[in-house]
Amino acid sequence: MTDTFRDNEAGNRFELEIEGAIAFVAYRKSPGAITLVHTEVPPELGGKGVGSKLARTTLDAVRAQGRKLTVECEFIQGYMRKHPEDNDLLGAS
Repeated sequence: MTDTFRDNEAGNRFELEIEGAIAFVAYRKSPGAITLVHTEVPPELGGKGVGSKLARTTLDAVRAQGRKLTVECEFIQGYMRKHPEDNDLLGAS
């Protein structure tokens, strides 16, 4: 399985392409910050851990960009509850 992750700034989303399908996390960026709005995994990729891999890769990308994070997406919120080591990315609410 070859995976391709990219920050599609024109589409305002992080994308993970697997097996010809694209899972994504939609976002809104502002100077120094990013809000993760919605995660979507195509049905054909369901049950394969794609959502968790996308969440992990997205958080790594946010960290690499040096941005503070706000999370509106329930899936990412759930992922971060299981991985509190990423809570340092969160901006002040």
